[in-house]
Amino acid sequence: MDPLSQAVLGATAAQTIGDKKNLAKATVIGALAGMAADLDVLINSPSDSLLALEYHRHFSHSLIFIPLGALICALLLYALLGRYWQLRFKPTYLYCLLGYATHGLLDACTSYGTQLLWPFSNYRVSWDIISIIDPLFTLPLLILIVLAAKRKQRAFVYCAVAWCAMYLSLGVLQHERAMLVANDLISKRGHSANHIEVKPSFANLLVWKIIYQSDDHYYVAATRLGISSKVWPGESIRRLDRQRDLAWLDNASQQAKDIERFRWFSAGFIALDPNNPYQIIDMRYSMLPNKIAPLWGIRLNPNAAANEHVQFYAEPRKASPRAAPLWQMIKE
Repeated sequence: MDPLSQAVLGATAAQTIGDKKNLAKATVIGALAGMAADLDVLINSPSDSLLALEYHRHFSHSLIFIPLGALICALLLYALLGRYWQLRFKPTYLYCLLGYATHGLLDACTSYGTQLLWPFSNYRVSWDIISIIDPLFTLPLLILIVLAAKRKQRAFVYCAVAWCAMYLSLGVLQHERAMLVANDLISKRGHSANHIEVKPSFANLLVWKIIYQSDDHYYVAATRLGISSKVWPGESIRRLDRQRDLAWLDNASQQAKDIERFRWFSAGFIALDPNNPYQIIDMRYSMLPNKIAPLWGIRLNPNAAANEHVQFYAEPRKASPRAAPLWQMIKE
């Protein structure tokens, strides 16, 4: 999730073991440790733009790395803050351990994919129960941890933990409801689906995106899950077949290998951009959940050398006219 969400959840976890006089210290240390795993964004290559995708949410987010990641954070924060605050190393490490431990688990609650089981598996865990940014999850936690630190009252910590548990549980419930809607939609269409995903749309748990594969096509739709459910039919696109769609591409080339790397990153949901035959899109994400309008993809070069990489691209992040229709879907 976004850095602020990671920070407030890390702080919340650290506050659960902080005594009243050290609640503020636990908050700061837990917040910093809660964000630390995302330092993997520094791993990149000017010639291989997919390297950053491969190593984001990689070893630094795995369960087995938590004690070591926490130790690195503790050593740094103890040197910078612990002695100045007259805080012993043991509680510093414990605050870091709890804060760091929340990071990969919270990321796994989103749909991006997190390698929790590295090095035993490179499977990208994605439980799809919360959007990558959700103010309704983050802001109440932020308010509660600030109140706990400022007033030195653990009651606010308990409220923060309860809010976190309740909101994520609501995400689990909404995910199950969305899956029921998806299966019903697939049945009504007479499709046979072998790959179905449902995920919350941007910044809310009301409107969900439905994605599924039937034969050689991917289909998207959206549903609003209030007291009752509403469905918006979506669009479809042919799944990528490298031999059919990119017959010009040498199978031994680096670009062909990069396509398979991107397929792994995208959980298989890749297709040829209908507007550009040299672009491959990750169709899991779009501002409007019932549309195929990808946020990112990779760009091929038919004149590239055999060892040349593809180029990852992302659509510009600016105010979008699609935000208004999404808000309308949420309000309905």
